[in-house]
Amino acid sequence: MNHITRSWLCATCERKAIRGLKSTSITSRNLYSTTASRRHDRPLRMAIVGSGPAGFYTAYRVMSKTPNTRVDMFEALPVPFGLVRFGVAPDHPEVKNCQEKFEEVASSPGFTFIGNVAVGNAGDHLDRCNIPLSSILRHYDAVVFAYGASKDRQLGIPGESELKGIYSAREFVGWYNGLPEYAHLSPDLTKGDEAVIIGQGNVALDIARMLLENVDVLRKSDITEQAIETLLQSRIKRVHVVGRRGPMQAAFTIKEVRELMKLHGVGFHPIDMSLVPDEVSKLPRARRRLMEIMVKGSTTRIDDAATSWSLDFCLAPTEFLGGSDGQVKSTVFERTSLSSPFDPSSSVSGTGEKLEIPSSIAFRSIGYKSVALPGFSEAGILFDDRKGIIQNDGMGRVLQDSATASDAQHNKSHLPGVYCAGWVKRGPTGVIASTMEDAFSTGDAIASDWNADAPFLGRESSSGWEALRTEIDQSKCRVIQWEEWKRIDKAEKERGLQFGKEREKFTSTTEMLSAAK
Repeated sequence: MNHITRSWLCATCERKAIRGLKSTSITSRNLYSTTASRRHDRPLRMAIVGSGPAGFYTAYRVMSKTPNTRVDMFEALPVPFGLVRFGVAPDHPEVKNCQEKFEEVASSPGFTFIGNVAVGNAGDHLDRCNIPLSSILRHYDAVVFAYGASKDRQLGIPGESELKGIYSAREFVGWYNGLPEYAHLSPDLTKGDEAVIIGQGNVALDIARMLLENVDVLRKSDITEQAIETLLQSRIKRVHVVGRRGPMQAAFTIKEVRELMKLHGVGFHPIDMSLVPDEVSKLPRARRRLMEIMVKGSTTRIDDAATSWSLDFCLAPTEFLGGSDGQVKSTVFERTSLSSPFDPSSSVSGTGEKLEIPSSIAFRSIGYKSVALPGFSEAGILFDDRKGIIQNDGMGRVLQDSATASDAQHNKSHLPGVYCAGWVKRGPTGVIASTMEDAFSTGDAIASDWNADAPFLGRESSSGWEALRTEIDQSKCRVIQWEEWKRIDKAEKERGLQFGKEREKFTSTTEMLSAAK
């Protein structure tokens, strides 16, 4: 594992990796001295909390740069891969190619997968193990937090928490991707024919595509059969994807919007041309291509379309309205004004003018949010609740408060041996390729610190999972290791054969644990 091979990454990630090899190297002055390492006589024992892309890419980077590293990866669910399994759209199988490549990391003799084990959290089912954070910190040289974002941001408007039919993007995406937490969501798509999606990022467009795509196309993906049955009954004919700002400030990417424009039988309502620059051809390439796609519109004319969608710009939600049955009926928006419509960083303000859009179902897609693990405060780990990130130096070194004896002024310094990667490090932004780059920077920091004999958590006797497992009452919980995950994987693929697709996921941890036997 001393280099990145072409087969290890998809084409896009490979290009990113080549750039990342240069951009993620530690070029700034190290926080510690760079004396020759005195640790070559024993392995680095590292725990990673979370088994998504950030966790696997960090493991790969450290293992490739620091020989004899021993990695124990903790995952609260019995199954690995995090966002790749539960967040990537089911009709984007090419994005999941990295899932197979992570198996190469897991096959290393220095890697141990520890599934169905939550760190700090009690979990939501009886068979899940829970390990206090203090125990993890006690048995390892280094701990990397790469557990992603488990919550979503709220709009904070009337009706949001009281009315039925309002879902977060995380709930809906998790439901159709088989995340056990949302297996019983049961969104009702039969109450009306209009849906509103608040937010204009890629996840919002994923939701729009799931609502509008031909179900027979989705059948071939690894979307759950429960979701297929619900989508078959859907009455949704019109989808509004709504944002506070304009097309020049849109957060979605070219690929996502192009896919929607090409959906068979789905029309696109023209955008407000007053928000489009007169000379689109003079825009930077990426923004120019995005604007051209929006201006051109869909391949199906609105008059010929069975279903349609729109990008509704310059609207900020103010209230959800419901009927006597407690179901959402419409969403009220305030029209906004851009200080500079053609500036990608333009500020926005309200105009006071209101607009009501019928919506028998509504989704908020305004971002995910990470939360602190129990035990962070006691361990001295600083967490920014507003941003939803662990405070770090930008390279993944977790920060702690420190005070000087002379003036008691509080400063922040690296908490030795504690690191973070992915969304909990930088916030819930970017794609898998950018998560890879981010994880590589954390991996580089860990390797640099270890080889420089910087302070770490452990003592000479750090023994990782071998010692930690003795503290678990395995009669009350079930630990899933890699070979057991492979049994779950095999069972899901066998289930998928019945439906003519790659896999049919288990949507409960009970089913997963049963299949692992």
